[in-house]
Amino acid sequence: MRRLIFQEYVTLDGFAAGPNGELDFFDSIAAQGDADSDNLELLKSIDTMLLGATTYRLFVDFWPTATGQAIAPVLNKLQKVVVSSTLDSAPWGEWKPATVVRGDAVYAVGELKRQDGKDIILWGSITLFHTLLTAGLVDEVQLRVCPLLRGTGLSVFPAGDPLGLELIEARPWAGGGVLMRYKPVTS
Repeated sequence: MRRLIFQEYVTLDGFAAGPNGELDFFDSIAAQGDADSDNLELLKSIDTMLLGATTYRLFVDFWPTATGQAIAPVLNKLQKVVVSSTLDSAPWGEWKPATVVRGDAVYAVGELKRQDGKDIILWGSITLFHTLLTAGLVDEVQLRVCPLLRGTGLSVFPAGDPLGLELIEARPWAGGGVLMRYKPVTS
C-alpha cells in the first residue's frame, strides 16, 4: 500500500498559519537550500500530490509558472488530486490538470492509497489533514519547523483526543529551522 506523507511548515509553537491565514513565517527558512534539497530527495519517492481546495488555489497561482524554484519541474509533473466540495475542475497551467474528488474524503484517499504507485504527499490542506489523521490514513507527519513563535493562529494538529507520534528523524537546518519526521502511533 502507498504511504500518505503530510508535510507542513509550522512555527515553533505549532501554527500552520496566522489568525487570518498569514503564511509570512515561511520565509524564515523556505529560502534556505535545506528545504529544497530535502524536498527534491523526498519527491523521488512520490508520484501523487494531494491537496484540499484552499491549498490548491494557493498552489495553482504559483507553482505552474514557478520556473525559478528548484522543485517546480518535479512538483508540476506529479499526478494531482484535489479533494473539494466546491470545485468542478482543477486546471494546473500548461500541465495536466488535477483530478477533483468529491464526497467522502476518507474513502477516496483510502482508495488512492490502495492503487499502485509511489507514495502520496499532502501539502498544507490542514482541514483535510485533520480528517485523514483522525481516520488513521496518514503514515508520516513531516514538520518543517520555523524558528518563530506566532502565539495564535491555525494549529497544525486537530483538537481532541491525544495522538501519539513516534520520532523518525530530527534534522537541524542552517538558519535555525528543523525538519522533524514522525510516524503516528496507533493504540
